[in-house]
Amino acid sequence: MLLYIHGFNSSPKSEKGVLTANFLANQFPGVRLLQPQLPSDIDEAAKLLADLTQEARERGEPLRFIGSSLGGFYATWLAETFGGKAALINPAVSPYDLFEEFLGPQHNPYTDEHYQVLPEHREALKSYDVEAIANPDRFFVLLQTGDEVLDYRLALDKYHCCRMLIEPGGDHSFVGFERQLPDIAAFLELP
Repeated sequence: MLLYIHGFNSSPKSEKGVLTANFLANQFPGVRLLQPQLPSDIDEAAKLLADLTQEARERGEPLRFIGSSLGGFYATWLAETFGGKAALINPAVSPYDLFEEFLGPQHNPYTDEHYQVLPEHREALKSYDVEAIANPDRFFVLLQTGDEVLDYRLALDKYHCCRMLIEPGGDHSFVGFERQLPDIAAFLELP
């Protein structure tokens, strides 16, 4: 199983989600790709991801994750909790610290969902935080220094012991993501 986890106000229909699905369909058609649309509620999203991961584990499938931004935060929690390997694309390190700017009404342009980010969502996010990486061999972290949403240095600090690719420039979407898919597939040991 490969679980692709999108970021905040995003979707499996994002450019990275589509590129990942197309790459796997062409290069690794035998890999079961899961790309759920995450609920906007933090605990509901975490439960969905944990349930999918546990189901794959019970089926004896290797656990593999690709997480982008907030999806990288979730992928870190999943890989440290359940095992497996994770490729993190410009991951959010402590998204609860950015909460003030997102409080209130939100709109997901992919799903057209309108919802509220509430103060209690901050505490929910904190409950899924992995303070220190205990299994650095499980992570491949891809960062671009031009990320305009997240400070890449926070990820550099948190994941310093992990395999890392740091590209100058770029942006939060990770410009040229498709070039990295073969290396991500190799790290995740896709068959």
